Amino acid sequence: MSTASPHVLVTAASRHGATAEIAEHLARCLQESAAGRSCGLVAVSVPVERQPDPTRYDAVVLASGVYVGRWLEPARHYAAEHAAALRTRPVWLLSSGPIGDPPFPGDDPHDAGPLQVLVGARAHRVFAGRLDRQLLGFGERAMVAALRAPVGDFRDWDALGAWAGEIAGELAVLALGAPPVPVTSPG
Repeated sequence: MSTASPHVLVTAASRHGATAEIAEHLARCLQESAAGRSCGLVAVSVPVERQPDPTRYDAVVLASGVYVGRWLEPARHYAAEHAAALRTRPVWLLSSGPIGDPPFPGDDPHDAGPLQVLVGARAHRVFAGRLDRQLLGFGERAMVAALRAPVGDFRDWDALGAWAGEIAGELAVLALGAPPVPVTSPG
């Protein structure tokens, strides 16, 4: 990583907009955390469907909404298509989808582990999502009703900001040329 201001790409696949909002918030929090550390990080949020070139960035956070235990196809495709480039820079994975209190389901998405290995991600975090019945299609509404899924916005903006602080801290260390400090998910 260069000693100049690191440029971070936050790219997300989002079916109904909640994960896109998480990506935008994470990019803002990364910049704010970096400003507090005087490391001048620049973060942008770009939808994964726009196929942003990861080689134009020093680090990447790849996010996806999770449905039926899996990442959305555009995010899986992006990871596979850009795996070689992603392995050459710091990468973090973010899954959005559990809903309720406590969040359900509590398991990691089925494909998160293989994707983490594929792109050499430093960490994978799962954050609760939002379920807005008005945004769902007929089939999705039927599934939500059958599962008695809780409706509402369960996103934890403070936890997301704290994770952005961890990422910014690691990038600040990397920008100084010091050995990286691993960032791992709790538990």
